[in-house]
Amino acid sequence: MNKKYLTVAALSSMIAVAQADDKPNIMLIVVDDLGYSDLGCYGGEINTPNLDQLAGEGLRFTQFFNGARSCPSRASLLTGCYPHTVGITGMGLSLTDNCVTIAEALKGAGYNTAMTGKWHLSLTQGIGNQADQMAWLSHQNTFGNRPFAPVETYPCNRGFDEHFGTIWGVVNHFDPFSLVHNTEAINEVSSDFYSTDYITDKTIDLIDSYSEEDKPFFMYVAYNAPHWPLHAKPADIAKYNGAYDAGWDALRQTRYNRMVELDLIDPAQTPFAANESNRPWANETDKAFQSDNMEVHAAMVDCIDQGIGRIIAKLKATGKYDNTIIMFMSDNGASSENYTIGDFDRHDRTRSGQTVVHNAAVPGSELTYNYIANGWAGAVNTPFRYWKRESFHGGIATPLIVHWNNIPAAKQGSVNHQPGHFIDLMPTVLELADASYPATYNGNAIQPLPAESRSLLPLISGEGVWNGERTFFWEHETGRAVRVGDWKLTALTGGGWQLFNLAVDYSETNNVAAEYPARVRELKTLWNNWAESVGLTVPAEIPDTDVYP
Repeated sequence: MNKKYLTVAALSSMIAVAQADDKPNIMLIVVDDLGYSDLGCYGGEINTPNLDQLAGEGLRFTQFFNGARSCPSRASLLTGCYPHTVGITGMGLSLTDNCVTIAEALKGAGYNTAMTGKWHLSLTQGIGNQADQMAWLSHQNTFGNRPFAPVETYPCNRGFDEHFGTIWGVVNHFDPFSLVHNTEAINEVSSDFYSTDYITDKTIDLIDSYSEEDKPFFMYVAYNAPHWPLHAKPADIAKYNGAYDAGWDALRQTRYNRMVELDLIDPAQTPFAANESNRPWANETDKAFQSDNMEVHAAMVDCIDQGIGRIIAKLKATGKYDNTIIMFMSDNGASSENYTIGDFDRHDRTRSGQTVVHNAAVPGSELTYNYIANGWAGAVNTPFRYWKRESFHGGIATPLIVHWNNIPAAKQGSVNHQPGHFIDLMPTVLELADASYPATYNGNAIQPLPAESRSLLPLISGEGVWNGERTFFWEHETGRAVRVGDWKLTALTGGGWQLFNLAVDYSETNNVAAEYPARVRELKTLWNNWAESVGLTVPAEIPDTDVYP
């Protein structure tokens, strides 16, 4: 095995999981558009007892990062590579053959592999006209069971023995488009279908199936929620009636205070930042409408937690819990988006032809298409600025919970402030599974993993701190960043570079580019060199942006 991914010192205090007869089961749970502070264990008021328990018995990371949006994040998570090098240079594209997924890497190490939920790593092409596209999205016409994407790019053809879930990225949570079992389209669903429950049910079915075999399993559980449209079950919505009537300014302050109490943040390092929506709650003219939208978002997160509770119960019932490492994270920060509907992947009608209402007065049902938009997104991403898409922490920071029976008792319930990235998940899983990273796969040359990636096992089971500084790079739709140690050079989409000293400004409130021009040049050169190495066009010199007010 490549010694880069096996550090004996990091495993010295652990049970010998590398033995062939005792490899751990591995479960990655990924949610879509979660606010950084939505979970109770990260300072939120949403009822998440099951995730809170996993955190209380495991580890919480406060400086773990994704790729700012669904496709790039999922590409890095599954391949360990920066998305630009594996074909994901934009949205709705296919993984290339110069990489392997975690599932492909683990099959050779004796693992069963399965996925439930959202894929979004295959080329998604529309039919070509709006009328047919809407009929296709709404299940009114399958157009001869037209594939949702090139079938060879589906999860079942990228290493997963089983996949129950969606190929495209956006869904009607009560009747999703692009739902498949492996390559077979699922064109009919029950009247009580709900995407989160379906993913949970199929995950439980797979645990049952795999518990009868001697092989360990790798499971990638990718919930579509709480991604818009805001759809939730009435009973879950009712739990949050009136919970958000005080508005997003009060919520941001309350969550910030709670995060300080939980020792997730230190005010000396993470100053309180304003909501970047620039929409004071006091000025909102329809507060009831805005509050109702947030209630549905909370209900969607609540339902995910209920599902995770059921998954935990099944792992325990089958005797698999103690030897299963569970890692929970989000693909990006909460979304500020509020698109129109009736275009490309946003349906405007139901299967029966009923009209769906954009920004409906009462959100939550299948006949609505609502969003939390930038006011709530700016609150639920507390303590950070901005949101999904941006390379500020509001877009790229994710809660990360790691639970495993082999975490030392003294570390259970602790908070780790060391930086990490989705590119670290591949080497982590390889080390857990005693698997090798291939140089070739199916006749294709496989690119090496980035030099910046590392296994997280030293943080999970060993000394808990990195030896030396970490370096990470980001780019998505012209938003970009580079971090070296505690210095981060960041640019909004379409904006100029800003420099932040994260040691005293983890919330990125004080642009110090003018005070440290040499540091700006150093980091800009690093980012430019990286960008060229992954095939990006390096932008022309852009002047520094104004300091944060």
